[in-house]
Amino acid sequence: MPYRSSGKGVFPMADTTSGTRFDIEAFRRAVEEGDVRALVSRFADDADMETVDRRTPPSAPTVIQGRDSIEDFIREVYSMDLDHEVLDYVTDGDHAAYTERCTYPDGLTVKSISMLDLSDGEIVHQSMVQAWDEESPESVRIGDFDASDERMEFDHGHSEVVHLGGQNINRLTLEPGWRWSEHLRPDIGTDLCMLTHSLTLMQGTMRFRTSDGVERELKAGQVAFVPPGHDAWVVGDETVVVLDRSMDG
Repeated sequence: MPYRSSGKGVFPMADTTSGTRFDIEAFRRAVEEGDVRALVSRFADDADMETVDRRTPPSAPTVIQGRDSIEDFIREVYSMDLDHEVLDYVTDGDHAAYTERCTYPDGLTVKSISMLDLSDGEIVHQSMVQAWDEESPESVRIGDFDASDERMEFDHGHSEVVHLGGQNINRLTLEPGWRWSEHLRPDIGTDLCMLTHSLTLMQGTMRFRTSDGVERELKAGQVAFVPPGHDAWVVGDETVVVLDRSMDG
């Protein structure tokens, strides 16, 4: 029989069809305490994570493939100033589900429900749907890229991230010659970029090729929605400056 809990008290372990147990109580504790190592250890090496929200609809979800990439995502989430609370659980054999509430210091709230597919005591697939409050109308919040929350250097470019109002606002500076498949793919580990982007191009020209072979060009002053499964590169001799907005999770 399925087991339900309000998120309080003791959770039994879920028996998968292989007979290997998935320790739900340890998983819940890791979620609420931000124990990244413990969370990542629950995923299979070839696991994938799929997210649907207002920015990435069911027809174009964000998909993260492989435990290493999932670890990068989880570390990014727990780098934010959020309180995590597991509200409810249900388990049934090779499946589990839970709801989670994340709260910022100013009260802005993100709520999600996740479905877990289990095999041999590990998560092989996580499907998450999330929603969040709009920015409080009484609150003005200002970010500064010159004092960004995160900065990452990579070959032929760098990125600066500001967390603001439930969003990650990423300013990417990409030098002539930059190409995702040449300069980021070796670190990411996927053939194509599997993130979803909402872009505003401030300077330069970019080109995208999606997995179906379609190419589109983005010029300064234009905006674009780019689904998972694409390559991207700088066109010409002008440095690209592009803003990429995504939601905190």
